[in-house]
Amino acid sequence: MNAASSAASARAAAGLLAFALVTAEPAAAAPCSVNVGWHVVLASDAVDPDVFVWDSRPRLVDYAAGQWGDTKAIFAHTMLVRPGTQALVIACAAGQAHPKYSSSDEDVVGVKVLSGPFRGRYGWVLAGDAHPMRERAAKAQ
Repeated sequence: MNAASSAASARAAAGLLAFALVTAEPAAAAPCSVNVGWHVVLASDAVDPDVFVWDSRPRLVDYAAGQWGDTKAIFAHTMLVRPGTQALVIACAAGQAHPKYSSSDEDVVGVKVLSGPFRGRYGWVLAGDAHPMRERAAKAQ
């Protein structure tokens, strides 16, 4: 095979690959555990129920994976909200966080804080810290 036919074969293969990518059915994404528009109550586990609301999704993902600088860096990029703080779900990224001490991925939830001293502020929390308010979640479904 000469150089010209080899280049033509490579172009043809690249064209077929591009066609396959464009015409392929998109894979069904796993649904998030909370829906945009839901009202949630923020609370972590019973041992430490306060919740970090992060200023960016990548920082939250890094923190969940066990990658952060120091405590000073954490407090510079979070709001520490009390358990029971109400929030509105404005975004959800399914399975985006990969917690260091867990074998399963966790959804990352964008929220607007609706109560407490940080009312009106936006941020990101792990889905495990965002608990749907039963009556409002039922109406949204």
